[in-house]
Amino acid sequence: MKRVEVKLNLEAVAPLLDVIREAADDLKPELAVRLQVPDPDQEFSDGWRHELLQSQNSDIGLFLALFGSEFFTTGVVPLDPTNSEAILRACSAVRLRLRAKHLDPLGDDVLESGEAPLDGMTERQRKAFAAYVFLATLQELIVQHLDPTVLE
Repeated sequence: MKRVEVKLNLEAVAPLLDVIREAADDLKPELAVRLQVPDPDQEFSDGWRHELLQSQNSDIGLFLALFGSEFFTTGVVPLDPTNSEAILRACSAVRLRLRAKHLDPLGDDVLESGEAPLDGMTERQRKAFAAYVFLATLQELIVQHLDPTVLE
């Protein structure tokens, strides 16, 4: 089983984790994306929403666990096929929250290019943008190194 250990700069990542945790806390009671159920059955819709929310919170919990005491000792984040899909989903959910809460005025082109006009941003937006880019980079690493279909 392939395993990737990513060594991160603690001084650079620690402030981003505060922003990420705040976004994760925002997501505990709600989905990152609005649920649109075509079936008018409210009981079905509520059940589906509840299951999706549990899954989202579980994924985010797994992701945040990567940044526990061992991370602050070694600076290493272990990634492997057993946690990669959940981490990809958690990163996506947190990125969507950061976008909606702090980065929406920048637009998709700026966010996806990673080249934002930092001078025109507030401190809060700069931190949210840095966290957004960090999460995107982590997603790219996972896809490149843990998805065997990428190299086919």
